[in-house]
Amino acid sequence: MPLDPAPASTPPPPPPVRPWPVGDLPALDPDPFLDELLRDEPVTRIRLAHGEGHAWLVTRYEDCRFVTSDPRFSREQVVGRDVTSMRPEPVASQTAGLQYIDPPRHNRLRRVVARAFTGRAMQRLRPIAERRAAVLLDAMADAGPPADLMEHLHGPFPIAVIRDFLGVDEKDWHRWASAGEALLSAGPDSAERAKDAARTTRARIAELLRNRREEPREDLAGVLAQATEAGEITEDEAISLATAIQVSGGHAVRNNSGSMMYALLIHPGHLERLRREPELLPRAVDELFRYVPHRNGVGIPRVAVEDVEVGGRLIRAGEVVYNAYVAANRDPEVFPDPDDLDFDRTDGPHLAFGHGPHHCMAAIMARMEAEVMIDAVLTRFPAIRLAVPADQVEFQRHGLIRGPRTLPVTW
Repeated sequence: MPLDPAPASTPPPPPPVRPWPVGDLPALDPDPFLDELLRDEPVTRIRLAHGEGHAWLVTRYEDCRFVTSDPRFSREQVVGRDVTSMRPEPVASQTAGLQYIDPPRHNRLRRVVARAFTGRAMQRLRPIAERRAAVLLDAMADAGPPADLMEHLHGPFPIAVIRDFLGVDEKDWHRWASAGEALLSAGPDSAERAKDAARTTRARIAELLRNRREEPREDLAGVLAQATEAGEITEDEAISLATAIQVSGGHAVRNNSGSMMYALLIHPGHLERLRREPELLPRAVDELFRYVPHRNGVGIPRVAVEDVEVGGRLIRAGEVVYNAYVAANRDPEVFPDPDDLDFDRTDGPHLAFGHGPHHCMAAIMARMEAEVMIDAVLTRFPAIRLAVPADQVEFQRHGLIRGPRTLPVTW
C-alpha cells in the first residue's frame, strides 16, 4: 500500500509585534532588548515610535550580511512609504541620495563619490588632520587640567576634518556646525528642527557647489560640482551626497570617537598597551569600532521585493526589514566573548560601517580620524585619565548616534 505523500511544510506563524521605544542607554551599555532578541528571537517584528505598521528586525551577524547584500531587499521601495521608524523625517533625501537607491543607479552615484574617498586623498588629508589635532590639544594643555576632551578635541576635530575634505572655508563653518545634530535628533521637538536643518543645509551646499564651478578645487565639493557639470549626477543628487557625508563625517565621528576614547579610559590596561605597542593602533581602532555601540536603534530599512526566508522566518514581498548592526557586532557565534574589548581578535570583520552595496564609503576617513585622535592624545598626554568616576560621564540624550556629551579628563 503506497504511503501518503508528506504534507507540504508550512512556515511557522510570524512572531508577535514588539513595541520598541528605543530609549537612552547608560554610557556604552548594549541595548538589553537587542541582547534578548539576539539570544531568543533573532528575526522578529517591531514597531517604532513613528510611522505606520510594523517591520521585521534582523539581529544575527550572518542574517544582517545576507539582507544587506541580497538584491531581493530594496532601499528604493521604502521611498514614499510611511514605515515605522525612529524619526518623523528621514535624515537624507529619499529621492536623490545614495541611501535610498538600489543598483545600478546606486553604482553610478557611488562611483562619483569614490573619486574623493581614495587612499591617495587620505594620505593628503592625514597630515592636515594631525596638525589640527596637535593644535587643539596644545590649546587644551594651555588651559590646564581638568579639561573636557569633547570640547577640545572630539567636537572640533571631526568638524575641521570634514570641512577640509568638503571644501568649506573656515570662516563659514560656524554656520554649518549644528546641522548634523539637528538632522540626527530623535527628541520630542525633532521634527521641526530636522526640517529647518535640512532646508538650511541644502541651501549652503548648493551655494558651495556654485562656488566650486566658478573656482574648481580638489575637494569633495569640487568632485561633485565637476560631476554635475558633466551630467553624471543631478544637482539634487550632489546636495544629498554632500549632506550625508557632512552629517556622518561631523556629528557621527564626534560621538563615535568620543565613545572610543571613553572605552579606552575605562580600560586603562588597554590604554597602557597602546602606549607600549603603538603599531597595534590600527587593529585596536577596528576592535573599538566593533565594541562601541555607535547608535541607538536602527537606521534605514529595506523592503522585500519577493518572498525571502531569513533565519527560518518567511518575510513576504512588500514587508519592511531593519538590520541591527550593533547587535550583529556582538553576535557570540562570530565574536566569542563579544562584550570584551579584545585587541587580539581574529574574528570576522565587524559591521559598524554596514555591509553590501551601502557599506559606508567614509569608513576609510573615519578610521584615519580615530587613529589620529587616539595617537595624538597618547602622545601629548601619556598620563591622561578620567577626571570623574566613569559613571558620572554624561552621555548624549535623544539622539540616534550615541556618544559622550562631555568627557572630563586630567593628566
